[in-house]
Amino acid sequence: MQLIKALADKLNQAETITCLTGAGVSTASGIPDFRSTNGYWKEGKSREYYMSREYFFHDPEDFWNKYKDIFRLKLLKNFEPNNVHLFLKQLEKNHKKVHIVTQNVDGLHRAAGSKSIIEYHGNLNTASCPRCGASYSLDYVMQEKIPVCNQKACEDILKPDIVLFGDPITEHGNAESVIQQSDFILVMGTSLLVSPFNLLPSFAMMECNIPGAIINRDATEMDALFEFVIHDDLVRVTNQLKNYVK
Repeated sequence: MQLIKALADKLNQAETITCLTGAGVSTASGIPDFRSTNGYWKEGKSREYYMSREYFFHDPEDFWNKYKDIFRLKLLKNFEPNNVHLFLKQLEKNHKKVHIVTQNVDGLHRAAGSKSIIEYHGNLNTASCPRCGASYSLDYVMQEKIPVCNQKACEDILKPDIVLFGDPITEHGNAESVIQQSDFILVMGTSLLVSPFNLLPSFAMMECNIPGAIINRDATEMDALFEFVIHDDLVRVTNQLKNYVK
């Protein structure tokens, strides 16, 4: 409990906090990790193969079949923000400036009401036409077996607005920018195995000299970077922190 109180003190002292969040934040809402979903994955090919830019342009119709299978639970929108999302929103209500850089594509940080969100890997809620750039809602995507641009000049198959394997990461610079403005870095629910997202903590602590904490169920290879390291259930930890943050 002393560690929780000490971390809460750091959060209370900080005016600007950047939170780096991963799948562990979403699993607390019942959303399975990307790699734990069932489906077509007995064909000798990985999820990464099917959810790649290369496969989309090779066979966009089959891509959409597999995409909807992988993300079916998220696409159904049956999930709501959990206490971890609400804790980060509460930090804002406590007159903190909170930036969230998330690997998650489910939109739950936005549903919780957080204001400054960088969706590092995109969002499931929209899809766009690769040719003309027209954007379409999730409702449109879900009502069409294979969603197609309805502009007469296009009629191309839409591409989801998540970062596929092989797509460029466009938000890394924005993430570094908000980190540079921060007094404290809070990493939650990520194993920090995915690059280049996993470069952000070392950028914050090694290059910008910003202190930080990591809360994750399991140890990570980057734990030594952090002033505070907590290996525990995220909901339990944030519920404890709520008793001490102001």
